[in-house]
Amino acid sequence: MKQRETIAILDFGSQYSQLIARRVRENHVYSELLSPGTAPEKLRAMDLKGIILSGGPASVYAEGAPTCDPGIFDLGVPVLGICYGMQLACRVLGGEVNAGTSREYGRVRLQIHKQEPFLAHLPEETAVWMSHGDVVTGVADCFEVIAATAQCPFAAVRHTSRPVFGVQFHPEVTHTPHGRQIIRNFLYDVCKCGGTWRVSNVIDDAIERVRVQVGDSGQVICGLSGGVDSSVLAALLHRAIGDRLFCIFVDNGLLRQNEATIVEQTFHQHFGMQLRVVDARERFLSQLAGVLDPQEKRRRIGHEFIQVFKTESETIGDARFLAQGTIYPDVIESGCGPTGHAAMIKSHHNVGGLPAELGFELVEPLRLLFKDEVRQVGEALGLPEDLVWRHPFPGPGLAVRIAGEVTPERLELLRPADQILIDELHATGWYRKVAQAFAVLVPVASVGVMGDGRSYEGQSLLVLRLVESTDFMTADWVHIDHEVLATVSNRIINEISGINRVAYDISSKPPATIEWE
Repeated sequence: MKQRETIAILDFGSQYSQLIARRVRENHVYSELLSPGTAPEKLRAMDLKGIILSGGPASVYAEGAPTCDPGIFDLGVPVLGICYGMQLACRVLGGEVNAGTSREYGRVRLQIHKQEPFLAHLPEETAVWMSHGDVVTGVADCFEVIAATAQCPFAAVRHTSRPVFGVQFHPEVTHTPHGRQIIRNFLYDVCKCGGTWRVSNVIDDAIERVRVQVGDSGQVICGLSGGVDSSVLAALLHRAIGDRLFCIFVDNGLLRQNEATIVEQTFHQHFGMQLRVVDARERFLSQLAGVLDPQEKRRRIGHEFIQVFKTESETIGDARFLAQGTIYPDVIESGCGPTGHAAMIKSHHNVGGLPAELGFELVEPLRLLFKDEVRQVGEALGLPEDLVWRHPFPGPGLAVRIAGEVTPERLELLRPADQILIDELHATGWYRKVAQAFAVLVPVASVGVMGDGRSYEGQSLLVLRLVESTDFMTADWVHIDHEVLATVSNRIINEISGINRVAYDISSKPPATIEWE
């Protein structure tokens, strides 16, 4: 592949590791996540401009804690340690790290002692986001302190003879107001990056990688769902290999309203791609009968998804590759990051769920991209705006938006309610202001007044969930106009027999997830 200036991010298992990569890419510098034990020789072979050591959940002094090769500090390129990464750098280079007397979490005031390129353009006092229990209790004489907080005397340090920097706080999160400036300082003032990387580089590189992986013959099967990720994937693959792409769309009975029709019209009739629509509604719903546990729902849907693909693939000659629209939030939430140290938040049927007997080699060109980067790729590929900016939809579909058992009757309650929400957001200009909006059906008996009497109609509560987010690793609930909510609620209750109460979810991620299950 083409050489390009690169920032290597050694991932020690932080939930924010890919967020660091995203912040670097926002500044038009390519970044790549690597395992913490990556050899200095491999790093030297890259057109490396700098190294970032991520945070992580372990203690650097604990037995078996992930570490790095000390040789990375001899490569002559700048190194920035963040949280765990700072503690590790200080310890490797002669300092001490111990458990703190108290955990420091949330926004704190940072006092900058020394204005120098790494902390340039920052006020002398600013807010930063802390999240740590261990602290650096001593540094070697070759380090100097350049910033501190009331509880953390070594909040930011630099090596006096090597280009090594460390911050105990998290500059990559939005809760650190000047965090992006700190990262930009590191990239341009310390690493001397040129800022030449663009989204077009992603397309060209992905196409080249696909062609190299797939070769000059054989079919590639794409699991097309109609969502943003799989749609961008299909367009990218079609540009790379043309008619050797064969798309399979599985109607699992858990889709949004008119989903199958929209997909067929868009990709088969408009783009001219080879597309097979498989009606597997009864198969999936029979597998979900009586199932209440969310993880078991996901597992069964993933298993059935694989079986459908296996059956269909046997009818397609010379199909050796399966393409999936896996993106990084899917990977990290499934605990499948570069290190394997990240905790599993929820399983995704398209991450780590494909058995070896399926016989496919995976093609996942979007695996290290955030949702907003995928959208940029889609726009650059010329996909329609309404498709590129369509809200995300989970792989297991409406099954994880129905709390408890999934039945045809409950699906027929949720589908039109969800569509009413989306229609009103479009009508009022809110759709593009919201990152994701959907309805959740909750099995809670709710008394109401229908006509002249009391009613427990439907035995379900409908909850509306609207969030704002750029990367879907963190999200906040949307402070939407109450009149819009009122209109949505009134329409749902008046038009859908079986729902008599609508609520609004005002929880953020974290601690909640965006989806309910």
